[in-house]
Amino acid sequence: MIKFAVGFTLLELLVALTVFAVISVMAYSGLNTVITARLQIKQQAEQLANLQQIFIKLGRDIEQIVQRPIRNQYGDEESHIKGTLQQIEFTRSGWRNPAQQNRSSLQRVAYHLQKKTLIRSYWFVLDRAQDSNPISVNLAANINSIQWYYLDKLLTWHEQWPPTNNSTQLTAIKITLDIDGWGNIERLFRVPN
Repeated sequence: MIKFAVGFTLLELLVALTVFAVISVMAYSGLNTVITARLQIKQQAEQLANLQQIFIKLGRDIEQIVQRPIRNQYGDEESHIKGTLQQIEFTRSGWRNPAQQNRSSLQRVAYHLQKKTLIRSYWFVLDRAQDSNPISVNLAANINSIQWYYLDKLLTWHEQWPPTNNSTQLTAIKITLDIDGWGNIERLFRVPN
């Protein structure tokens, strides 16, 4: 009785290796797609969370607007809200003072765009001297443009506040941000009376 060696032929090994290689490439491609999608989703979720924090901060500031005009660094009186299409500056209340420093609970804040970065500035004093410099905080990058609109009591939109033609009351402020990868995002904030 003759015994033959049992095993795979070279052709069978090549076919098995080819099938294994094809399955491996498909699995790696699927895994790579899932990892890339996960990273993109994580990045967009972080951008969305940052944008939500900006709108929360902005909403808190606007909801605490008080009718307290200021004197600028030249001694000229400015309205409690001074806004154009590109920037806004206003007086707000509720500035916390846990260290009991010798300062007001009112704060002058401004929002504007500089080199595609949204910046919030504030001053330690309301009525400024010539050496009163703002403290600036970067809120968000990759912003192409910003536009502010001001709604009066007669439901008319203005591109600056206070308007030059009348002295009606401000009821709402709308911000429009053009953000890379997101497009235009609008938000409307009610102004306290």
